[in-house]
Amino acid sequence: MSQNQSPRTGGQILVDQLVIQGVERISCVPGESFLAALDAMLDVDIDVLICRHEGGAAMMAEAYGKLTGKPGICFVTRGPGATNAAHGVHIAAHDSTPMILFVGQAQRGTLGREGFQEVDYKHFFRDMAKWVVEIDRAERIPELIARAFRMANQGRPGPVVVSLPEDMLTEIASCVDAPKVLPIATAPCENDLLVLKTLLLDAKSPLVILGGSLWDEAGYDAIHEFASQFKLPVATSFRRTHLFNAYHPSFVGDMGFGINPALAKRAKEADLILMIGARLSEVPSSSYTLLDIPKPKQTLIHVYPDPAEIGRVYQPDLGIVASPNAMTKALKSLAPPHKITWVEQTKKAHQDYLDWTEIPKSNPGDFQYGEVIVWLRNRMPSNTIVCNGAGNYSIWLHRYWRHQRLGTQLAPTTGSVGYSVPVGVMAKRQFPCKPVIVFSGDGCFLMQGQEFAVAIQFGIHVIIIIIDNGMYGTIRMHQERNYPERVIGTDLKNPDFAALARAYGGHGETVHETCEFAPAFERALACGKPAIIHCFLDPQAITPTKTMDQITRGE
Repeated sequence: MSQNQSPRTGGQILVDQLVIQGVERISCVPGESFLAALDAMLDVDIDVLICRHEGGAAMMAEAYGKLTGKPGICFVTRGPGATNAAHGVHIAAHDSTPMILFVGQAQRGTLGREGFQEVDYKHFFRDMAKWVVEIDRAERIPELIARAFRMANQGRPGPVVVSLPEDMLTEIASCVDAPKVLPIATAPCENDLLVLKTLLLDAKSPLVILGGSLWDEAGYDAIHEFASQFKLPVATSFRRTHLFNAYHPSFVGDMGFGINPALAKRAKEADLILMIGARLSEVPSSSYTLLDIPKPKQTLIHVYPDPAEIGRVYQPDLGIVASPNAMTKALKSLAPPHKITWVEQTKKAHQDYLDWTEIPKSNPGDFQYGEVIVWLRNRMPSNTIVCNGAGNYSIWLHRYWRHQRLGTQLAPTTGSVGYSVPVGVMAKRQFPCKPVIVFSGDGCFLMQGQEFAVAIQFGIHVIIIIIDNGMYGTIRMHQERNYPERVIGTDLKNPDFAALARAYGGHGETVHETCEFAPAFERALACGKPAIIHCFLDPQAITPTKTMDQITRGE
């Protein structure tokens, strides 16, 4: 640990703390309110990604937190910069992602007078972040930054917002640096494991549901070993599919939009659910219909790192305060019975999953999106990172892609449009040797697609597949369902995205028919540049199973 007590500016003290905490990369949009901190970054080995919009910068930081388990770091300026970045903070909160947003603030002497671009961040972010703090004196920076890193990672991970008054960053102070923070991990006790084993062995139709964040490779391997020994069926929560290998004989699918009806039925009819790291909120619970509230009819064992979450919605038979990694590693101590009664159920459930994801149904139009997903999953290596934002285009991806490795999925549980491009850029920057494929709707791309410029500037070879149906598809679907044939506000007039890619300095491809996709993708993969593949999807192909006309008719 540094014992630097020499006089330094607040900006230098702040950046020194980031180095001590192991920060390797930040995303930011520059602003005059934190110039002193930016200046200090010149003297340290931190990769600074310059973004084009604060929302994209915050999403990049959130993606870093997902990919590494360490807090993603983002710097934005005061006022409009902070409110733009709120999008990423909201995602980090719902996705339980460790993240720290540093926000420039007006000078201390102007606070409370509605100074230039002043925002009360404690009020604005209060219900969105785990903790919001404004540093009022430079000598307190080490103390409060150490606490921010601990808050972001401990218990249920999440976002922390740190306000930096401009004059505080230029203030000269002498102080001792804080040590590197090692978050405290919660773990199950011996009695927890004994009760869990008793409840499990009394079950006839158990189901394991995985979710949450901060899983590591050891925890990932441990849950696979446990599932193999006990022959348990394992499902994953919404947009957490990467937590379990899809080809493992225990995997039975993911619980999200367009859930496999066989899996939904299995969850309802299970007599025991072991939920590790998951919260089973609105989407994975099919609008709270899979488990009764407040007391599920299934025996519920809920494992979560934060005691405040256990029993918040569902009252469990056994609540265990433990991180997913600590819990799964502890499960190694449990020996399976000589005879397991649910083996055939697990085999059937896995086959149901394979059947659900094997042969895409033909959709209207010349571009068969499901066939493209299946081709890509067979073409790409298992370490490929796939990214998506929100929109009906993601339903095909979640249904037909089969994740085989931890950390290969970046997708927001908040349903945040615009998420895909920024996080794909961050993923490829963090793991340049891994393939990264971004799936984006036309509406999704145009919300944060400007971060393609970051990929160009830094030479980040990410491939973006834009699914263009000329509308905000999800909203149109709901519009047609609730107000048939009364279309307003959902049509889009889009640019030539391939030409746009070339205008940025990247590679562009246009695909109208399924047969055109594979050669276009191979060219994009080989070009060595950031690339966009512009694919045209028939507007009738609104879901993998229903056309727009069927939605309109209420079928």
